[in-house]
Amino acid sequence: MSTPDAGEYFTLDEKLERAGDGRYLELDGIDPVQFVPGLVFRPVLGDRTMVNWVHFDPGTEAPKHAHEEEQITFVVEGEFEFDLDGDVRVMRPGMVAVIPAGVPHGARTHDSSCLEIDVFVPPRKVLLETMRAAEADPD
Repeated sequence: MSTPDAGEYFTLDEKLERAGDGRYLELDGIDPVQFVPGLVFRPVLGDRTMVNWVHFDPGTEAPKHAHEEEQITFVVEGEFEFDLDGDVRVMRPGMVAVIPAGVPHGARTHDSSCLEIDVFVPPRKVLLETMRAAEADPD
């Protein structure tokens, strides 16, 4: 393990301009988004990044798709079968998939549920549009 100078990482650069104010959120307070039954998204949005908490019920599929945003997926609990452009693997806690823009991918659970986190840069456009539509029409 490399041991770099911590002062290079943990530094306060007084020349940096603040991009805004930080905030705290409760995951349960984030309105869920559900495109497919059994697949619940709770997206957290920053200025240039989206972190999406995703819960798969058992027997749920996220159909194969591709998008312009880069995605990194982390499995937190349970497991699912992940298809990364034809390379299919069972992912369990601690496993990570890196999905470049335009690469087809999909996932499915079998007998167990799965909690995973997707990070999108830039934020996933279709999810942003869905969140904005829900805010505009709360019913």
